[in-house]
Amino acid sequence: MSRSRIVIVGAGFAGYQAARTLSRTLRGAAEIVLVNPNDYFLYLPLLPEVASGVLEPRRVSVSLAGTLPRVRLVLGEVDGIDFDGRRLRYTDPEGGAGELEYDRLLLTVGSVNKLLPIPGVAEHAHGFRGMPEALYLRDHISRQIAMAATSDDPEEAEARRTFVVVGAGYTGTEVAAHGKLFTDSLARQHGRTEDRSGPRDDRRPRWMLLDIAPRVLPELDERLAKTAHRVLTKRGVDVRTEMSVKEATSEGVLLDNGEFIATRSLIWCVGVRPDPLVQDVGLETDRGRLVVDEHLRVPGHPEVLACGDAAAVPDLTQPGEITPMTAQHAVRQGKVAGRNIAASFGYGSPRPYKHHDLGFTVDLGGIQGAANPLHVPLSGPLANLVTRGYHLASMPGNRIRVLADWMLDAVLPRQAAQLGLVRSWSVPLESSSPEVAKVPAPGGRR
Repeated sequence: MSRSRIVIVGAGFAGYQAARTLSRTLRGAAEIVLVNPNDYFLYLPLLPEVASGVLEPRRVSVSLAGTLPRVRLVLGEVDGIDFDGRRLRYTDPEGGAGELEYDRLLLTVGSVNKLLPIPGVAEHAHGFRGMPEALYLRDHISRQIAMAATSDDPEEAEARRTFVVVGAGYTGTEVAAHGKLFTDSLARQHGRTEDRSGPRDDRRPRWMLLDIAPRVLPELDERLAKTAHRVLTKRGVDVRTEMSVKEATSEGVLLDNGEFIATRSLIWCVGVRPDPLVQDVGLETDRGRLVVDEHLRVPGHPEVLACGDAAAVPDLTQPGEITPMTAQHAVRQGKVAGRNIAASFGYGSPRPYKHHDLGFTVDLGGIQGAANPLHVPLSGPLANLVTRGYHLASMPGNRIRVLADWMLDAVLPRQAAQLGLVRSWSVPLESSSPEVAKVPAPGGRR
């Protein structure tokens, strides 16, 4: 008699934790299959440090096969689900089609870049949701600083030294904070003043952080926002709230106040939306996310569960609300989903999802940070220490390697070498799979 099969779609925070929980609980009593485009779990909170040259890419890429025993990995992207037949279709990395039958299905497909109907943004901006985008941005930043240093046209050089980040939430704030330190370091290496003492103040890279909200980090505690704003402005980041982009071109961005900013770098961090698969499967949604009950089950399909960014999980701590799209919730929902699936096979009892947030941490680069663990406000080096300690504790692997990179970054200059592995057209903003770099169609040319 064959074992029951549990299929998990997506290996983000929720999917990874669910797979690990099931592996430890069932111990081979059921077949666990994890479908994901890549063979790694990406620790997203540290991605800004990859883009700014602090961490090497594999440090934040945790092997799925190496850390999830008794879980079978299937490389592919799910593009259709037959709920009546309990079967799903997927496409593998080389374009081949496959099918999987399931007895239990957990949808944890996560989220993609949020788009806004602003002319030129889709063509000229790049998001920040996957490893390809981080690697592209790392090369792009290094290239712009190098080309600015050799340009004889002052206006062109200024445009190449200008970086505009739209969205002052968690991701945008960290990208701007780390990016400013990175480009300042690169500019010193490329300094061209007559006395070779370093770049003049008027040649320093310029970073702008825009948001339509009245403050940075609008979704977090106001004390964290004040700390982040103070660090950013002291570092030289031009923070502009209640402002956004009206139009983007290849030469720069037009702000909604009429000002034109010449730049070659538009970094889009305005938020996320559920993976397009959520709309394609035909199930009921709430605010674009799959409707589930407090046990993470999809109504009408008791064998199907969903959690993480893809699911509208009821927030039992705030009746009538759904849980926000954060890694903190995704991790805990994944554990609950794993336990509830195991309970459906007689291992334990199902439980509702309920979680009070434990506070947040924001890494502002260098020795600066903002944090409120257990809602105790911290700033400066202590907050940075808490933030890094939290990340090390949360990572399911690579801790020693991450710590080693942090120690090396503290005593050595940033590496400016461009790898040239990811081209601009490989990471379009409008993508249903930001974790996968686009490649030319067969026979196509780039």
